[in-house]
Amino acid sequence: MDLHLNGKTALVSGAHRGTGNVIATTLAAEGATVALHAFTQTQADEAMSTMADAGMKIVPVVGDILTDAGAHQVMEQLAEHGLQVDILINNYGSALMGKWDSLSTEQWIEATNVNLLSAVRLIQHCTPHMKAQQWGRIINLSTIGDHQPNAIMPHYYGAKAALSNASVSLARELSHTGITVNTVSPGLIHTAEVEYAYQLRARKKGWNLDEISLQDAIVQHDFPNPCGRLATREEVADLVVFLSSPRAGFINGQNIRVDGGAVRYV
Repeated sequence: MDLHLNGKTALVSGAHRGTGNVIATTLAAEGATVALHAFTQTQADEAMSTMADAGMKIVPVVGDILTDAGAHQVMEQLAEHGLQVDILINNYGSALMGKWDSLSTEQWIEATNVNLLSAVRLIQHCTPHMKAQQWGRIINLSTIGDHQPNAIMPHYYGAKAALSNASVSLARELSHTGITVNTVSPGLIHTAEVEYAYQLRARKKGWNLDEISLQDAIVQHDFPNPCGRLATREEVADLVVFLSSPRAGFINGQNIRVDGGAVRYV
């Protein structure tokens, strides 16, 4: 399927690592020009060094999007490359740890800045161009915990829920502009970080540590779902890239879960 992404420019926040990096690579493989965002030049250089396909159009942009000045810096670098954003992927976020009885006000504010305001800053910078050309795509990465939170990390789930809520508000604000706004909410994704964290837990619990039984244990104890496994980064990226395309033009204001059917919600 041709997704018609040639000639489109996508900005992917936090694309120097993890799922964001896979999203950026998949967009580039589909023909988009991709601005790969990192917080530091070192992160950007390391990410770019792994991009083996010279035919991909990927340019690094650097800035601390946790500040207004850093978000402005990202946009200035895009302008230096002669690029304007058609597709904004707000991938960056962090599952900050904490519990109700120990979280400080500052930690709640930090979670909101990391998981909501970092996206808001980029949205405010990118929507004027999208409005002017009467076309655009905004995809915000959330979590299934935005509407089915756990007891732990309430500041994280609260901030992600706010992002999902804001996405629907933005879709209404941008009515009749040709811009769609959607949220993608994965469950647990099989990443090196998740595997490492569960290996530590498995040792404490006495679980088997081979890869198959470890994933089975994760599914059994923390993430039961009909598919019986975790998502891959590529599965999340494929949905994000489709939603970024002209072919997804009538999908708008949605929060789409990639969770293997874990959440029983109609």
